[in-house]
Amino acid sequence: MNHLILYAHPNPNSFNHAILETVQSELAHQGHEVRVRDLYQLKFNPVLSGDDFVAFQQNRLPADIAEEQQHITWAEHIVVIYPVWWAGLPAILKGYIDRVFSYGFAYKYGEQGNIEQLLNGKAALLISTHGNSEENYRQNGMYEAMKKTSDYGIFEFVGMKVLAHSFPASVTTVDDAARKSMLSEVQQLLKQLHA
Repeated sequence: MNHLILYAHPNPNSFNHAILETVQSELAHQGHEVRVRDLYQLKFNPVLSGDDFVAFQQNRLPADIAEEQQHITWAEHIVVIYPVWWAGLPAILKGYIDRVFSYGFAYKYGEQGNIEQLLNGKAALLISTHGNSEENYRQNGMYEAMKKTSDYGIFEFVGMKVLAHSFPASVTTVDDAARKSMLSEVQQLLKQLHA
């Protein structure tokens, strides 16, 4: 299968990068085609501008958006790896969604005003690290809130099936053994999804 990894962390020595390497390695081991879009490395412009809207209205896409849409079209599965910052997506990833999941590509309104999902048939796996404890996030409802805004509000909205959303917790305070265990869990999750 064709797997596109959307990766959004600026530090190449981060735990998120270790997750990226684990995902790449496991998917390649399973024989899948893998492409990585490292948004910080690409210096992707996350700002949806007035010029973008003018271009959309004139049926011409800015080159960077067109390129990313080609990757999304190619992919059957999309793996999104990012840290939770201020209870949501990093700005660069949110901006990627704003610009690339554009009207007419990811969704549109039908004749009756209903939403037509244009990315049907694709699946998504989200891996969102955070520094807070799992207990705290469960008690205050953060996991459910983030699933509603990202899983349903973005990926299912455009027709993708969310296979799983993993939330490795306390990544800034646990020891290396715990982090290695989390990486093993990511590897097992990928094996289960493709069993």
